Amino acid sequence: MRIGILGAGNMATALGAGWRAAGHDVMASGRSGSLADAGRFGPVVLLAVPATAAVEVLAHIAPDTVVIDCTNAVTPGFGVEHPYAAITAARPDLRVVKAFNLCHDSVWRQPSRVFGGRPLAVPMCGPASAKEVVAPLVTDLGCTPLDAGGPERAALLESTAAFAIGLWFAGADAQAILQPTHTDSGDSLLTR
Repeated sequence: MRIGILGAGNMATALGAGWRAAGHDVMASGRSGSLADAGRFGPVVLLAVPATAAVEVLAHIAPDTVVIDCTNAVTPGFGVEHPYAAITAARPDLRVVKAFNLCHDSVWRQPSRVFGGRPLAVPMCGPASAKEVVAPLVTDLGCTPLDAGGPERAALLESTAAFAIGLWFAGADAQAILQPTHTDSGDSLLTR
């Protein structure tokens, strides 16, 4: 698949390298093309610019493109703004999926994304038709795509990122706050 990447920073580089290794044709702005070249390169565009620049660069993306929004807008004190809402309001003609925003770029640089015997799960929020396009790209990185709901749930995913980043900066093991789906007794956490 042809994937354009708007951005040339750590996330753009890490995810782009992973998709190239999986056999995709990737064009990143600033590295192999301009913003306009990358924004019209293929049916999928990764939006990997600072959240403050996200709306500004949308003009470079062709209509009806599937856009993967991996941006986070964490404010001082580890509050959160919601770039997904601003992106979809500015360009309702795009099919935007919030994904890849929970992990540091170093995770995407690793040769494997299997931890404790389990592949990393990548939550995706957005229109169903767009998530169907993004899910194989998650799988191609050795991860499990996780349908986390429609566009209305993207703000929850952005808030989760801000919450986890705040814990990490405080020196806490943010991953330790979530226990496995089943307890030792076999009871589902959802039935308690």
